[in-house]
Amino acid sequence: MALDWRRFLVAVDETGRVIGCGQVKPHADGTHELASLAVVPERQRQGIGRSIVEQLLVENPLPLYLTCRASLRSYYEKFGFRVVSDPEMPPYFQRLSAIINAFGRLFKFKEALLVMVKNPFCKSI
Repeated sequence: MALDWRRFLVAVDETGRVIGCGQVKPHADGTHELASLAVVPERQRQGIGRSIVEQLLVENPLPLYLTCRASLRSYYEKFGFRVVSDPEMPPYFQRLSAIINAFGRLFKFKEALLVMVKNPFCKSI
């Protein structure tokens, strides 16, 4: 959804092969979302994802939201993101969270979807 190559930050190896990427995408309500973060499996745990996130944080204003699997919570907390409760979420993220988590319960997904925000004034749960 809302993929636009011009928003992507891409990491390449010494041969020019893409090994990671991420973007910040704007939403119609004015919010911005850290999204599409991926690193090829054989290059994970080498700091590539961290570098991408850190650069995107430098280049984009706060608050910055993201959605992730519950198991990734501690990864994003290292960057200052905190889980937001439903009443604190902008409407786009409330809808997305409700839909994905309803499907998750219906189809017995192993993990819930979390909405997180990097904003020093936002309460965490």
